[in-house]
Amino acid sequence: MDIILLLKSALALTFLLVILIYFFFSKPKKKQKKKQKPVKAKQPTDLKYLSSIIKDKNSDSEKLEETLDLILKYHGDIPDKIGTNNHPTFVIYADIVYSLCRHPNTKSKLVSGFTSSLEKRNEKYRSQINDVLTKGLNSRVI
Repeated sequence: MDIILLLKSALALTFLLVILIYFFFSKPKKKQKKKQKPVKAKQPTDLKYLSSIIKDKNSDSEKLEETLDLILKYHGDIPDKIGTNNHPTFVIYADIVYSLCRHPNTKSKLVSGFTSSLEKRNEKYRSQINDVLTKGLNSRVI
């Protein structure tokens, strides 16, 4: 019985030694690096900078769409009216809508989508936004 126990122990130790040697001498697998997407430089999101992009006549329609998305994302809510008067920052929004209407690379879906989103988020300014939109569309050169 002692010999059988001795043989089983030797066999188990040999098996354990083979496993350790295999892990010790096997080449470690190289970790594959995930492909990282190129990181875009962060674009400034202040309202005056974004409105200057819309005023730039060289901006293409894709750039205009990205800029309008940023405006809605970061500055979509116009501050409440002061009594019956518009908030002073509404002038910037009115200028954006007017410039967008007159921009040579704008599309009708872009203008209507932006103004409708702006009206939905700012119910108190609905009529003022609509007035600015009408003035901008009427001022276009045909």
